[in-house]
Amino acid sequence: MSAETSGTKIALLPKEGKRKTQIWSNPYILKLTFSASIGALLFGYDTGVVSGALLYIKDDFSAVEKSSLLQETIVSMAIAGAIVGAFFGGWINDRFGRKPATLLADITFTLGAVVMAAAPNPFVLIFGRLLVGLGVGVASLTAPLYVAEVSPSDVRGFLVSTTVLYITGGQFISYLVNLGFTEVAGTWRWMLGVSGIPAVLQFGVMLFLPESPRWLFRKGRVDEAVSVLEKVYHPEQVENEVQALASSMSTGIGFKNSTKVDWVQMVKGREVRTALAIGIGLQVFQQFVGINTVMYYSPSIMQMAGFTSNQLALSLSLITSGFNALGTIAGMYLIDRIGRRHLAMFSLIGVIFALLVLSASFKLSELSSPSFQIEDSNATCVNFSNSSQTSSWGCVDCLQQGCGFCAAADNVMNIGSCYQLTSKTTCTRQSRTWYSSVCPGKFGWMSIVGLTLYIIFFSPGMGPVPWTVNSEIYPLHLRGVCGGVAAMSNWISNLIVSESFLSLTEAVGEAITFGIFAVIALLALLFVWRFVPETKGLSFEEVERLFVDESNHNIESPDA
Repeated sequence: MSAETSGTKIALLPKEGKRKTQIWSNPYILKLTFSASIGALLFGYDTGVVSGALLYIKDDFSAVEKSSLLQETIVSMAIAGAIVGAFFGGWINDRFGRKPATLLADITFTLGAVVMAAAPNPFVLIFGRLLVGLGVGVASLTAPLYVAEVSPSDVRGFLVSTTVLYITGGQFISYLVNLGFTEVAGTWRWMLGVSGIPAVLQFGVMLFLPESPRWLFRKGRVDEAVSVLEKVYHPEQVENEVQALASSMSTGIGFKNSTKVDWVQMVKGREVRTALAIGIGLQVFQQFVGINTVMYYSPSIMQMAGFTSNQLALSLSLITSGFNALGTIAGMYLIDRIGRRHLAMFSLIGVIFALLVLSASFKLSELSSPSFQIEDSNATCVNFSNSSQTSSWGCVDCLQQGCGFCAAADNVMNIGSCYQLTSKTTCTRQSRTWYSSVCPGKFGWMSIVGLTLYIIFFSPGMGPVPWTVNSEIYPLHLRGVCGGVAAMSNWISNLIVSESFLSLTEAVGEAITFGIFAVIALLALLFVWRFVPETKGLSFEEVERLFVDESNHNIESPDA
C-alpha cells in the first residue's frame, strides 16, 4: 500500500502481491485471539444461563412467578448495566487501553456472579445482574476491538468472528450447566454463580498478554507496538504496517489526531458520522430482529409451544444453542470469502422466512387450542365463574383473563379447566398439565422448526457482521468511543426487546409478535443493501479512507 495520503485514490497491492496470513501456523495470533475472546464467553454465558435459571427462580420466589415485570427485570437488568458498561467502556478503552478495560470487566463480572449466587431475595439478585451487566458491557466492546487490532486484514473477519463463536459457545455451555444443575439443591444459584469462573480465568491470562499495538502506537509507545507487530506479521509486512500507522496518525484521516475526544468535532465530521450511523444501524437491527428473545426466552418459547417440562424445555434449547455455535463457525469461514455485506443480506433473508414460520406456528396452535369447562371448585377462575358467556370461550380466552389452563389428564387437547393462577398445585396433583403462558396446540413441532431455522440463518451473518464491521470502520483515536456508542445502542435495543417481549406476547399474541420481528428484518435487509459498504480485505487505513471518499468509487478491492 502506498504511504501517500494526499491523493484521492488509494493504491493497493494486487492480490498476488499480498502474503496470505497463515493463522494456524502462528500460535501467537491464536493465543491473543482466544484469550481476549473469553470476554465474549461471559456475554454468551450470561445470555443463555438466565433463561434456564429463570424457570427455577420463579419456583423459589413466588413474587417472580406472579409478575411478568419482575421476570423481565431480572433478565433485562444485566442489559441496563451493559448499556452503561459499553458507553464508559469506550472511553476506558481509548484512555487506558484495551488490556485494563478487559481486566476491569473481569473484576466487575466476578463480583456480580458472587452477589447473584448469594441473593436472598429478587432485589439483591437484580443488583447482582446489574454488576454482571456492567462487566458484560465493557467486554462486549473490548473483545472484538482488541482482536481486530491484533489481526492481519486478510483474516480479520475470521478472527473477530471468533469472539462471536465464544458468545454462542458460552450460550451452549450455559445450557449444559443448566441441565447439569437441574437436580441439585440451590439450582439457579449454581447456574448463575459458576459464571464467575471464566472471568477469573481471563483475568489471570490477560495479565501476561500485550496491549493492542495500534493503541500503543497512538500513545507514542512505538517500540512496544512494533514488538507486538513483529510477532503477528511476517517480517516483510511489519514495515508496511508501521508506515501505514504513521501515515494515518500524521494526516489524521477524518480528524486531526488527538489524545482527547472532541465530541463536537466527532458529531460535525461527516466521515465519522456516516461510519457511526452504519455501525449503530447494524447493532440496532441485530437486536430488533429478535435474536435475544430467542436466546433469553427459548425455554419459555418451548413451553409456549407445548413442551411444559423444565428439563425438556432446556434440552430442546440446548439443540438450538448448538445450531447457533455451528452457524457461527460457518460464518467465520464465509466472512472473509463472500464479505460482510453479502453474508448479512443472505442471513436476513433466511431470518425473515424463519420468523414467518414461527408466526404461523403460534397462530395455528392458537386456532387449534382446546376449550374448557367450568367446574364447581374454589380453583376455578373468578372472571369466568362470574360470566354468562363461558360456553364460547376456550383456553386462549382463559389465559387472556390472567388465569391458567389445566389440561385433561389423558390428552391435553381435550376439554380442560380454567383455574386461578394460584391453583397450579391443584392441577398438577391431578396429574394434569398446567399452562400459564400459552395454550396446548398441535403445532409445537413447527415452533421448534422455526426456532432452529432462525438460528441457522442468523448465526453466520447477523451474529458476527455487526461486531466485525464496528471493529473496522472508525478512526484509530475514536475507535473505542465510537465502538462504545454503537455497542451501547446494541444493548439499548436489547433492553427494549427483552423488556417488552413477554408483555407484547400477552398483549397481541405470539403470532403477531414474531410477525413484527419479520417486518423489522425486512427493513434491516434494505438498510444493509443500501448503506453498508464492503470492508473485506481492507486495512484499517483503507477502511477509513472509504468513508472520506463520498462516492465510494476510489477504493479498489484487493480482489479486483
